[in-house]
Amino acid sequence: MKNKFSIAFLALLLCACASYYQVNEKFNRSFEDGDLERAEKVLDGSKKASEGKAKLLYNLNRGVIASLQGKFEESNTFLEKAYELGEDLRNNYLNTAASLLVNPMVSYYTGEDHELLLLHYYKALNYLQMGDTESALVECRRMNIKLNKFSDKYKGGLFGAEGKYHRDAFVHTLMGLIYDADRDYNNAFIAYRNAVDIYREDYLPLFGLDAPEQLQQDLLRIAHLMGFTNELQRYEKLLGKTYKPSSHEGGELVFFWNNGLGPVKSEWSLNFALIRGRGGAMMFKNEELGWSLPFAVSSDEEYEQKGLDDLNIIRVAFPKYTERTPHFTKATLQMPDRSFLVLEKAEDVNAIAFQSLQQRMFKEFSTSLLRVALKKASEYSVRQQNDNLGAVIGIVNAITERADTRNWQTIPHAIHYTRAALPTGEQTVQLSINGRNATEQKHELTYQIRKNRTTFGAFHSLEAQPSYPTYLSY
Repeated sequence: MKNKFSIAFLALLLCACASYYQVNEKFNRSFEDGDLERAEKVLDGSKKASEGKAKLLYNLNRGVIASLQGKFEESNTFLEKAYELGEDLRNNYLNTAASLLVNPMVSYYTGEDHELLLLHYYKALNYLQMGDTESALVECRRMNIKLNKFSDKYKGGLFGAEGKYHRDAFVHTLMGLIYDADRDYNNAFIAYRNAVDIYREDYLPLFGLDAPEQLQQDLLRIAHLMGFTNELQRYEKLLGKTYKPSSHEGGELVFFWNNGLGPVKSEWSLNFALIRGRGGAMMFKNEELGWSLPFAVSSDEEYEQKGLDDLNIIRVAFPKYTERTPHFTKATLQMPDRSFLVLEKAEDVNAIAFQSLQQRMFKEFSTSLLRVALKKASEYSVRQQNDNLGAVIGIVNAITERADTRNWQTIPHAIHYTRAALPTGEQTVQLSINGRNATEQKHELTYQIRKNRTTFGAFHSLEAQPSYPTYLSY
């Protein structure tokens, strides 16, 4: 009877996993094809997606789809729900414990650090396109709180924060742009200054990405405007520039280009030999990589009680990212006067995703090894009572050994931006996007420009290798 129950449990678990991946595959294929209505229907038709273990991703994806469709209020409703879930689930210790019993896929997905920051980018951009600067500033403050938490987490870690992604230059750039648009120039200066410093101190060595030219000019402009002479001279020297004041009679357009799609999470695995040492110690050993990782058990008696006295070779699964190379590599905005502005890369989302995962791989190794050891221990403990049932549990443990391969797949590969001075009134700019094999796409976008005010716009190119060509603006 117990054997039948275990087999039934295994079948149910595998069906649940298959169901998740089927829905996920259909959704992502529709999204990559630019068929947003179909992608939306796929999510709407799956109760498991909205209420299951990946409901955070459901709300994030619904938020992106609605934003691309120009439904900014609806988008923010989903993104706010995602924000609340992200806050609640990260403080749910039972959720963490559940992942040790089978695999992380049976627990609620809590989101990567950079994903939880990006949801505020989308929310702020939605508010800005609705002309609601105050609400966009709320998202800025939320981003700042999250950044401080992430920074404190790494500073308090075993190896400190140096050489790690723990500060986000683009988030500070975005905060500066919003404060600037709201004419809060003091906070705009602080945000721009922080952004420039983080690009030079963190992003340049980590990602090879320096402060965008537009950011540098904005920092110098605000320093001049506020009369911060010492800071202006300091950054002119640091950046190798001399600020030249300029003025115009119209308004401005801050334009974001979200290019491509972020990476996809998959898994890889390693085989470890489990070697028992003195005093109940256990060693996970991989000869090929030369890794030896200890797993302590307090005493020989406890060692045997846990069923860990007879462990041999085990397979342990870990997460990894696979990059989706964007089809397009460059974009420019042509102004009504025929002048051009290059959209500069401000955030390499793909590189940050890889870096974030690499930074927590030590924790991933520890958690995964603990999970497998406990599962193997349960198998051997049951074998002492019922060898057949223990064998079934061993099969279940082997088949269900999985890494958490869930991630937010509708985010861009990279974010680019520029600032354009335009005359007041209805203005049309032309976005030219250049890609591989000399491909080029042109899109005319129209905005209502107000005197001495900042208008925000955005465009998302979903093309990524080997995805199909699609073009979405909002």
